[in-house]
Amino acid sequence: MAEALLPQLEGDAEATPCPSVLELEELLRAGKASCSRVDEVWPNLFIGDAMNSLQKQDLRRPKIHGAVRASPYQPPTLASLQRLLWVRRATMLNHINEVWPNLFLGDAYAARDKSQLIQLGITHVVNVAAGKFQVDTGAKFYHGMPLEYYGIEADDNPFFDLSVYFLPVAQYIRTALNTPRGRVLVHCAMGVSRSATLVLAFLMICENMTLVEAIQTVQAHRDICPNSGFLRQLQVLDNRLGRETGRL
Repeated sequence: MAEALLPQLEGDAEATPCPSVLELEELLRAGKASCSRVDEVWPNLFIGDAMNSLQKQDLRRPKIHGAVRASPYQPPTLASLQRLLWVRRATMLNHINEVWPNLFLGDAYAARDKSQLIQLGITHVVNVAAGKFQVDTGAKFYHGMPLEYYGIEADDNPFFDLSVYFLPVAQYIRTALNTPRGRVLVHCAMGVSRSATLVLAFLMICENMTLVEAIQTVQAHRDICPNSGFLRQLQVLDNRLGRETGRL
C-alpha cells in the first residue's frame, strides 16, 4: 500500500512531526499528578467525572429536560407591595388623572366639578365614598347631566371588606368602557385608597394584570396608597386569579 503523503507547507516553515502513540501515552502519564475529580482546563471550562457531580449534588445549574419553563409567578408580600407604593411614586397628584384609556381616578373635588366632568366627557361615575357623611353626591347631584352614577358606601378602614365589590364594579367599568364614547371616573374622598383599590381590581380582573402590574400601571399616572386591609384583599384576588390563569 502506498504511504500517505503529508501536505507540503509553504515558505520556509518546517512541518512538525506528529507525536507517536508511545509519546502521547508518556505525556498523559507525566500529567497524572495534577488529575482530580474536577479540573479547570480552560478559563471557566471544567472537566470532571460523573461521581463528583453526584456526590456534590450541584443544584446551581438547572436540570434541562426538554423545553425550559419560565419561573412561576411569585405573589408579592404585603411589605413588598407597600414598598412598591412608596418607591414608584408619580411626579404629581392632581384632582383627577387618566390612569387607563378612558378610565379616570379622582377625588371628591373632581367628582363635584360638573364643568370639568362635561369637558372630559365623563359618562359614568363610580363613587366609592357614597353616603351622607362622606362624598354625598348621588344621582340627584348629576341630574340633567348625560352620565350614569354608581354609589358604594365604603369606609377607608383596613377592616372594611371592599372585596365584595371587586367583581361587580369591574364588570360595571368594563360595560361602561365598551359603550360608545364611554369614559369612567372612579373616585372616593382623596382618590388614593378606596377608589384606587377598585381600579386595581378592574385591571386585574378585566385586563389580566397581576397585582404588581396593575399598581405599576396606575402609579405611572397617579400616586395611590390603598390601606393595608385593601392590599391584603387584593392579594387574595391576585392569588385566585393566578390559580385560575395558571400563573401559580
